Amino acid sequence: MATIFTKIAAGEIPSFKCAENEDFYAFLDIAPLTKGHTLVIPRHVEDDYIFHLDEKTYAGLTAFARKVAIALKAAVPCKRVGVAVLGMEVPHTHIHLVPLQTEGDLDFRKEKLSLPKEEMQQIADAIFAEYEKL
Repeated sequence: MATIFTKIAAGEIPSFKCAENEDFYAFLDIAPLTKGHTLVIPRHVEDDYIFHLDEKTYAGLTAFARKVAIALKAAVPCKRVGVAVLGMEVPHTHIHLVPLQTEGDLDFRKEKLSLPKEEMQQIADAIFAEYEKL
């Protein structure tokens, strides 16, 4: 059975796409910690634990996430892009990329933002445009 993230990457469920290639997909978190909070996933592997990935997929995922983080920092003003791998919410490996002004911005216990769809699309488009430049 396909996970919700697999369905998102396949285009079966709408998302705010930030970047993609044949093997990986990046999209905005719909309940972000900060504006630009992005999720990065492998398209073809549904395992829920990043350290179960084979070496090629793991290396590819981290390289793709690095490129997305560079695009994210260019598109969304921030001091750093924080990285978290929790894997507790959805049973599909995913990396959180979170624009940070302070370390507290990476606190998953805090209240999530609720942004209008138009703003989410603008943010995703800005990240995608920066990603395409790389």
